[in-house]
Amino acid sequence: MSKDGMNYAPEAATEKVVEKGEFVFAASHFDHGHIYGQLSNLAKAGGTLKWVYSEDPAKLDPIKDHLDAGTKVATRFEDILEDPEVQLVTSAAIPNRRAEVGFQVMDAGKDYFTDKSPFTTLEQLAQARAKIAETGRKYMVSYSERLMNESAWHAGELIKNGAIGRVLQILNLAPHNLAASSRPAWFFDKEAYGGIITDIGSHQFEQFLEYSGATDGQVLSARVENFANAETPGLEDFGEASLQLSTGASAYCRMDWFNPAKSRTWGDGRTFILGEKGYMELRKYINVCEENGGNKIFLVNNDTEEMIECAGRVGFPFFGRFILDCLNRTEKAMTQDHALKAAELSMLAQQEADRKS
Repeated sequence: MSKDGMNYAPEAATEKVVEKGEFVFAASHFDHGHIYGQLSNLAKAGGTLKWVYSEDPAKLDPIKDHLDAGTKVATRFEDILEDPEVQLVTSAAIPNRRAEVGFQVMDAGKDYFTDKSPFTTLEQLAQARAKIAETGRKYMVSYSERLMNESAWHAGELIKNGAIGRVLQILNLAPHNLAASSRPAWFFDKEAYGGIITDIGSHQFEQFLEYSGATDGQVLSARVENFANAETPGLEDFGEASLQLSTGASAYCRMDWFNPAKSRTWGDGRTFILGEKGYMELRKYINVCEENGGNKIFLVNNDTEEMIECAGRVGFPFFGRFILDCLNRTEKAMTQDHALKAAELSMLAQQEADRKS
């Protein structure tokens, strides 16, 4: 994975759940590097990638040498929409276009799997809920900070198994590497990316819901700033938000573009979770001053004090489960309500921060 975070296709075992041809999908709109991880893990889970499409053909260069012989490069997005074999389209369009792309996909009778954030406005969210009801298709979201990180995924399993008891508080720290010279113009356009809490924050809010078991929350406070990038006034380089979740748990996240140059990764993402019977810290991508130190959980409860190595041991179970959900019309990988609620709360927090700006 590149340090700028745009080419995000981490490696981990992904269980194969279908054979070739049983689940056919396409990948489109390569505007963010997260798309490479999305399509890679769907393929590892057994999905058959039939089409790829990008408005900028150069964005396909990183994968051209790795495509199966049967994968076609579409010259029009309609090539994908008109193909009755395609069951799912996964995309990473410019954020404010993700809803528009998704509605085209769903109107064509296919499920949709988009990069986060899935929306930039609450109006798009309302339209998506109506489109889901109208078409019966899925509008699923790749919240990759949990779905493509083994420690983040395994933490949820530990919590469900009672490792720390009822969750009382979640703290997420999400620094990112700015790499301004490598970013496209839309990255600095707030209308295009929706604001830092809408964008990066949607990851954090999804984890709040997952780890606490909450189905909703109330935004208590939120703030955004452009502290150090006056030359790009549309960029918010710092954001924070505090919530009370429907379970009673509290949650706080800080998002920023201040990952220092000496850092060996694109961002030292960390999560701290307090429960009635213990606590855990997730070192998601790196453990400072330790080589290969990411994907660790530090767990302390009434029975143990241990470091759990997750790298190469957990994999990315979401993708196989999601394919089966599409085939069986179930919701075992992630419910539709959960995916949309995380986005809704992040946009409500962004709205609160914008109101005070």
